[in-house]
Amino acid sequence: MKKIVVIDDEKDFGLLMKNFFGAKNYDVHVAYTIEEGMKLLEKEKPDYIFLDNDMPDGAGWCQTEHILINYPNAQLNLISALGVPKTSASAFRILEKPLQFEELDRIFE
Repeated sequence: MKKIVVIDDEKDFGLLMKNFFGAKNYDVHVAYTIEEGMKLLEKEKPDYIFLDNDMPDGAGWCQTEHILINYPNAQLNLISALGVPKTSASAFRILEKPLQFEELDRIFE
């Protein structure tokens, strides 16, 4: 079973992601702070990571390099509703909130 870790301070978003991917038989774990999320990554070693930027304990995207180095087999998806930059980086995706279910489905194709 594929594992997903969602690191986002919005409880409704975490629940939505857990329900959406849980219905597709993914093992989904949600953290609401960067600190909690980093511990969860170490514990779960996920296949997919969804990381929000605007978090109560800092900028989530500042963890990008650490995640890419320490979890090279995980697909990193950076998410934000504010000021989403455009990039052609091959190591991760940037997704703008609100996310569309079709967009989420394409990640797993």
